[in-house]
Amino acid sequence: MNHTPPAPFTLPSPLAALTSRLPAFPGSMLLVTALNLGVARQLPRDVGDMLLNKRLRIHVRDARVTFDFTWTGGAFAPRARHAETDLCIAASAHDFLLLAQRQQDPDTLFFNRRLVMEGDTELGLVVKNTLDALELPVLDLQQWAPRQVLSRLSALRPGARPAQTPSGADPLYPGARP
Repeated sequence: MNHTPPAPFTLPSPLAALTSRLPAFPGSMLLVTALNLGVARQLPRDVGDMLLNKRLRIHVRDARVTFDFTWTGGAFAPRARHAETDLCIAASAHDFLLLAQRQQDPDTLFFNRRLVMEGDTELGLVVKNTLDALELPVLDLQQWAPRQVLSRLSALRPGARPAQTPSGADPLYPGARP
């Protein structure tokens, strides 16, 4: 069976020009917020120890955007862009979306050279295997509507009481099993 991947998404030239001039830090802040909401509390201790203070980068090739961040031991934190990274994971925006929606396997993308890991190979394998093993909800774009995101963020405030959902599901991790 010969599967042809969809044409890569490319930004219109004025938008591409704009994103190439924006600092990486605001995007990294948004990424670590999502990682802290969806991944941080499930991260196994041994993986956290291995990630501690590592310089990590997600590179969205077709959008020409990079997100630099690190694991501080309790949460992911944005980093200013540096030339040196311990691990860089690169793919197209479409392929990252397929991964987030669990519609594509990272191994398939890797062997088809649509997903590239550069840097510490052992760290890259640990990250990939950990993400495969975590109970993550499939990315449902409705869950990222402003009202839902603000609700989840307000629940993280110190002293905030967790909201109850009719199904008993965790409001911070929609789609996760109760």
